[in-house]
Amino acid sequence: MISWIAYCPENEDKMLPATGATQEQPLPLSSKRLLLEATVEELLAWMASQGHPGYRVRQVLEWVIQRRAESFEPTSDLPLVLRQHLALEWSVFGTHVAFHGRSPDGTDKLLLECRDGQRIECVLMTEDRRRTVCISTQVGCGMGCVFCASGLKGVQRNLTAGEIVEQVLRLRNLLPPGDSVTHIVVMGMGESLANLDNLISALDRLCSAAPDLGLGLSQRRVTISTVGLPEKIRKLATLNRQYHLAVSLHAPTEELRNELVPVNEKIGLSAVLRAADFYFQTTGRQVTYEYVLLHDINDRLRDALALAERLQGRKAHVNLIPYNPVAGLPFERPQPEAIRRFVTLLRDRGVSVTVRKTKGQTIDAACGQLRRHLDNPGVSPPVPEPASPMTVDVP
Repeated sequence: MISWIAYCPENEDKMLPATGATQEQPLPLSSKRLLLEATVEELLAWMASQGHPGYRVRQVLEWVIQRRAESFEPTSDLPLVLRQHLALEWSVFGTHVAFHGRSPDGTDKLLLECRDGQRIECVLMTEDRRRTVCISTQVGCGMGCVFCASGLKGVQRNLTAGEIVEQVLRLRNLLPPGDSVTHIVVMGMGESLANLDNLISALDRLCSAAPDLGLGLSQRRVTISTVGLPEKIRKLATLNRQYHLAVSLHAPTEELRNELVPVNEKIGLSAVLRAADFYFQTTGRQVTYEYVLLHDINDRLRDALALAERLQGRKAHVNLIPYNPVAGLPFERPQPEAIRRFVTLLRDRGVSVTVRKTKGQTIDAACGQLRRHLDNPGVSPPVPEPASPMTVDVP
């Protein structure tokens, strides 16, 4: 817990703005410092340089983290001069909402434009008492999965820890007062473990119980999805966290995975599974294997048999994801009978399995689809199918 300075100068309300920025000449928005990117130490130093006591940092952060302030204007218990100082030099958020879509089932999707003009996606899903946010870790993706919209333009850059935290706060702010996020799934744009350091920094902050730092989420309610980077999986396992790991498998054999997930040629399915075994042995957390079902490509009986054989003897769970078509790509959603047959065969061989429930069909909720659609107006989205990769698990 941070120790805050309990000092309050006299006449704090009467202090003048600092040199370098005045009320008449505020810094351009693109030049302002970002609150969520600053460390507490940096904020304390800035506060002292302006002549304000250190405990004001805690107040400012609590306004943003707990009281949903998106600017400094509503922070009514701060001195007016401090609010002016903050507004002149700082910005609460570093993105703006380029698009907000809401589907009839209550799913919200935001397309956020970052300061450098890059766009990222995040989604809020409600299901009974669950309030799940799905967040991105990169602009684009470099893994090259042939059926995915996120990686069609490759990867542009990693997101900062602040940009990751901001997605959660913006989605949380869409919920009614008193309602908050219950689960986080890191299954949006990008390969999560390729940005592991920034991701862990952001998640640790969001899971902090300190009201000026985080939302108090349990680490066990956070799922990190990865295509399978063995060394990163092993590193994550040794960080003494309780985050849930989901490995995007998508194929039961090396040959088929090389076709669907080209990066597998450099990694190898066996190496991914060994790293996942290490994660379970080290953390005690069961690993989930995600498997996007593609019509007549990986949804056949021989695929189900090969998958069951791969996972035999492992404490694992399979999450089947019927494909959500992407305009311009040749892949199709499997037939309902093929899905039922796949599930039955896995269960008959003792493999735990669920199929995801549809959420956000009408708003391009699958990762990368909305960004691609809006960046390329000539690309018509396909007619929504009754399944989506960005969904909620059901038995």
